[in-house]
Amino acid sequence: MRGVLSDRMGAALLMAPLLLFLGLAYAWPFLGVVKWSFTLPTPGLGQYEALLTDDLVQSVFIRTLRIAAIVTIVSVAAAYAITVVWVRGSPAQRLIAEFCILVPFWISVLTRAFGWVALLSNRGLINTWLQSIGFISEPLTLVRNEFGVIVGMTHFLIPFAVFPLASAMRSLDERVLLAARGLGSSRMRTFWTVFVPMTRSGIIGSAMIVFVFSLGFFVTPAILGGGRSVMIAELIYLRIFQSPDWGLGAAISVVLVLFVGALMALLFRYVRPKQLI
Repeated sequence: MRGVLSDRMGAALLMAPLLLFLGLAYAWPFLGVVKWSFTLPTPGLGQYEALLTDDLVQSVFIRTLRIAAIVTIVSVAAAYAITVVWVRGSPAQRLIAEFCILVPFWISVLTRAFGWVALLSNRGLINTWLQSIGFISEPLTLVRNEFGVIVGMTHFLIPFAVFPLASAMRSLDERVLLAARGLGSSRMRTFWTVFVPMTRSGIIGSAMIVFVFSLGFFVTPAILGGGRSVMIAELIYLRIFQSPDWGLGAAISVVLVLFVGALMALLFRYVRPKQLI
């Protein structure tokens, strides 16, 4: 009994510096934001009432959820295909897939956003090429809208979705796949009825990571959206630094944090955390 208590005390002492750092770096500032949401510009629940009645705020929330859902679906689907090649491909295929996964981490999000502007703008490479071959007569509107935001965010988030999927795929029991093939199942049927269900935890983990990142994305939507597809993070920035309306910006921040917390709590109710890594 004393040994168990001693181990627990030792673990608590080891965790104490980390918990103290997290409290000072994250919890304490967040409590300050919560205070602003209830006290600025006047004490009360006025800012939270505005969230329920302000059409602009509601439209931004809906747009953010819609874009986050689309980005999550596309990113996880693309990451799944890349991860299959990375984990189960030939040595050459694995090397190419690993290169494509790791190189984006060496390029800043700002550089990537402006790179997509150069590709998708009216005078960008894609429109110029399509016009030069006579495929289109007028440039397509590929940027400063939701399409550009989705493309840029998906490109950034695909590498983050790969790692939970790779962990799930590498932990598969190959004997189950061999048994399915031995019982006469085709490769495609084995993939959809055996392989994909067995990597469910990786799919859920990837979807959670991408969706949470998407909710708080700022740089890419601000650049590729051009102020026409404002998301929650950009709205908070505008309310804090340009309006200024610190109370409403703080209230939006609090609601966003609580929503993400509720989402993660719901996820962990059905999936154990260790299954996501």
